Amino acid sequence: MKKSKLVMVGNGMAGVRTIEELLKVSPELYDITVFGAEPHPNYNRILLSPVLAGEQTIDEIVLNSWDWYTDNHITLHAGWKVTEVDRIRRVVHAENASGEKISAEYDRLLMCTGSNPFILPIPGKDLEGVIAYRDIADTNAMIDAAVKYKNAVVIGGGLLGLEAANGLMLRGMNVSVVHVMPTLMERQLDSVAGKLLQKSLEDRGLKFLMGAQTQDLVGGGGDDGKRVTAIRFKDGTQVPADLVVMAVGIRPNTTLAESMRLHCNKGIVVSDTMQTITDARIYSVGECAAHRGIAYGLVAPLFEQAKVAANHLAQFGIGRYVGSLTSTKLKVTGIDLFSAGEFMGGDGTEEIVMSDPFGGVYKKLVLKDGKLVGACLYGDTVDGSYYFKLLRDGRSVADIRDKLMFGESNIGDTGHEGHNKAASMPDDAEVCGCNGVKKGTICKAIKEKGLFTLDEVRKHTKASASCGSCTGLVEQILMFTAGGDYSATPKTKAMCACTDHGHQAVREAIVANKLLTIASVYQFMEWKTPNGCASCRPAINYYLISSWPKEAKDDPQSRFINERSHANIQKDGTYSVIPRMWGGETTASELRRIADAVDKYKIPTVKVTGGQRIDLLGVKKEDLANVWKDIGMPSGHAYAKALRTVKTCVGSEWCRMGTQDSTQMGKDLERAMWRMYAPHKVKFAVSGCPRNCAEAGIKDVGIIGVDSGWEMYIAGNGGIKTEVAHFFVKLKTAEEVLEYTGAFCELYRQEGWYLERTVHYVSRVGLDYVKKKILDDAAGRKALWERLQFALDGEPDPWFDFKEAAVDTRQFDAIGT
Repeated sequence: MKKSKLVMVGNGMAGVRTIEELLKVSPELYDITVFGAEPHPNYNRILLSPVLAGEQTIDEIVLNSWDWYTDNHITLHAGWKVTEVDRIRRVVHAENASGEKISAEYDRLLMCTGSNPFILPIPGKDLEGVIAYRDIADTNAMIDAAVKYKNAVVIGGGLLGLEAANGLMLRGMNVSVVHVMPTLMERQLDSVAGKLLQKSLEDRGLKFLMGAQTQDLVGGGGDDGKRVTAIRFKDGTQVPADLVVMAVGIRPNTTLAESMRLHCNKGIVVSDTMQTITDARIYSVGECAAHRGIAYGLVAPLFEQAKVAANHLAQFGIGRYVGSLTSTKLKVTGIDLFSAGEFMGGDGTEEIVMSDPFGGVYKKLVLKDGKLVGACLYGDTVDGSYYFKLLRDGRSVADIRDKLMFGESNIGDTGHEGHNKAASMPDDAEVCGCNGVKKGTICKAIKEKGLFTLDEVRKHTKASASCGSCTGLVEQILMFTAGGDYSATPKTKAMCACTDHGHQAVREAIVANKLLTIASVYQFMEWKTPNGCASCRPAINYYLISSWPKEAKDDPQSRFINERSHANIQKDGTYSVIPRMWGGETTASELRRIADAVDKYKIPTVKVTGGQRIDLLGVKKEDLANVWKDIGMPSGHAYAKALRTVKTCVGSEWCRMGTQDSTQMGKDLERAMWRMYAPHKVKFAVSGCPRNCAEAGIKDVGIIGVDSGWEMYIAGNGGIKTEVAHFFVKLKTAEEVLEYTGAFCELYRQEGWYLERTVHYVSRVGLDYVKKKILDDAAGRKALWERLQFALDGEPDPWFDFKEAAVDTRQFDAIGT
């Protein structure tokens, strides 16, 4: 039978969900073609905020990989914008950025054009640095701006604006949020919850301009004077702004539909079968569709629409979409929020309120005629789904009114059960509102398919795969259903698109089979792509040289550009040179050589770093080798996945508070391990007393001097997300400090996954495991320390031993030849 042709315009979450539902019930009915204006596969737009904040990568938020389209015989035209649809001939015309044009015929057309961000029509809106926050390109633009500029203004105090502001703040920008209303997120929160949210975000460093009305954006920045420099308000005041993010709402994208003469009113008008009322061959779902006068922007109703549309496309014709009663369960910058129904209250309603501002918890339940009609929760949203069920069912709550505020686990005689709440939920209780997944479905999948990780549950049930607000509840269900602590089970995630193998499997294969070259790994593990990619080659190269030191040969071409050039490339194409200063100490001779090199090579900037070293910024690539030679100091490895710095205070040698010689201890540690490559950068610190001036509590290894010797701390992190190091052990001698530190570093080198910091390694394997391997096994500890010393013995300095370090000196020839 000849297949019908289905063309989908748009490659977003709602549209692809429709195709997924269609493939479940009728996989052979259509030849499917998808046009997506963005050059990406389908991704979770809701999770752009963690990408901006540096908590996730673009690859991690992809919902349907390139392979998914191929495996399902779907023709995907990514990066092609549909410019015209001929409804008479049933042909779709599209164009890409290069001006090339293609066409596709259809029997059924699915319009999923989504929405466009609203840009305030004010003077200056077209200046450079003025952007919306809607897609990957916007996110990347903000990440790039955070590297180059200092001041950001976000217009809009809704969910998207606050997430943008938080992400930019975490990337080091000074951020002000401009909101015309008196409280934040007024569509989701009442005034009390909105003010609690504002206070919490102010405590984190965000600034707010509430009730401010923007008049225009001021230009004059950048080399050409076309970049924004400030935002001006109607009262005449200004706030500096190198970046302005407009997050003031969205509008259904109906431009194409209107050109096709489809009826549009607040969106593409559709019937209960999700067919356009103008043309029954054309369907529409998502933010662009208007059903009964409403265009929904939340995930759950869009997925409900997708199921109905798929049902009719599959020619079953039984489903009807009658609208959605929506609730909003969100996690804004780590703060849990929930609202549903008439949460603002009003005439004829009564409110039950519990407020604990100090504890960061606020709950308001709104009742009318004995029924729950609205709820607003701040800080503690664990019972949000229970309240939403009561609201949706419309049952009387008169019999449980006195216990209603305390949640589902207090109805009856069960009392609060903490994390056991998940165990007491009935199987028909909805867990994931976005995808309509019930507890029974999750439990069944866990038992029948042997699921052990959150990612596996998401893959098989889609629970917590959209907005993520139900993640905690899904984790609880997984814990009691799987019969163990799921968090101790590492995620099995492919290293990259070239393979299905995870990092651990690759490491184990290299060790077990004594694989010594990248090519042998690819051949042995049957890599999909024979030569690998930029993601897997550096990882495998590291695994080889760390597993088989002196035998596996380092491949410099499989390293990142910084490690090939042995200097940090800067945004203008020049390089940064940071020589090593043992424990932060230097001499007059070293300083003179640095000063002479700065003058000789006209290096524009000299800066003292946070790691107690001197950074020469703006070195031309062709000058690198000569700068290294003239300053005559060892490489600081500031560009490498290696030991970066050992920060010290002056300690007992000079400080009247010092109890131990921290400077000498720092120098001993650095000299012992300065050529140590690792899965990621490693930083040490040594403080001479518990006052901890060297900030040892947020380093990969922190050593603190006490009267009886030294305290050792591990797996701290001072990056985007600060993590306090774990106390590990008390030691008496400097020799013990070297041995225990070296053993921990070698354990991390052998078992850590590439680009995994020590904080994440220890979190993955467990602190108790690390203690068992190092504290409880003296022989194993000594063997680890000896293995590290063996690996580092004779390791060349890449700034001077070019041949031994396999440095390609041709790269330092004058640029442009």
